[in-house]
Amino acid sequence: MLNIQILCIGKIKEKFLREALDEYSKRLSKFCKLKITELQDESIPDKLNENLTNEIKSKECANILKNVKKDSYLIALDLTGKELSSIEFSEKIQNISMINSNITFIIGGSLGLTDELLKLCNEKLCFSKLTFPHQLIRLFLLEQIFRAFKIANHETYHR
Repeated sequence: MLNIQILCIGKIKEKFLREALDEYSKRLSKFCKLKITELQDESIPDKLNENLTNEIKSKECANILKNVKKDSYLIALDLTGKELSSIEFSEKIQNISMINSNITFIIGGSLGLTDELLKLCNEKLCFSKLTFPHQLIRLFLLEQIFRAFKIANHETYHR
């Protein structure tokens, strides 16, 4: 069975989002072993400069790296990543699963990911050029992973 890990900075506080994430996690249990790891986000001061931004991103990304499985295929969610259709995303997951049984999706904090971490990733994926809260992106990701498995298994799912 495919192991999917989602490493994300920050915790979900809103009950309605937590319930939606729990629902998709339950649905995905039929298709894969899912592990979501919420990592501590750094406090962001009101007055932010480039050095402070880099320091915060470095701390968060170091924490992400500590939690990456050594043999995992890494996919960063990043605005510079490739945009895929749901069918292309499904094919991507299926192709990766043929060569690696561990996929890790990385969702950075509000300031994003460091260039060093992005270079370590096998791929970068962008859901949209629009800006969304990280909590919603996590939900979008779970929904798209679920949709990908439904597509791969030729099962019906709302369009």
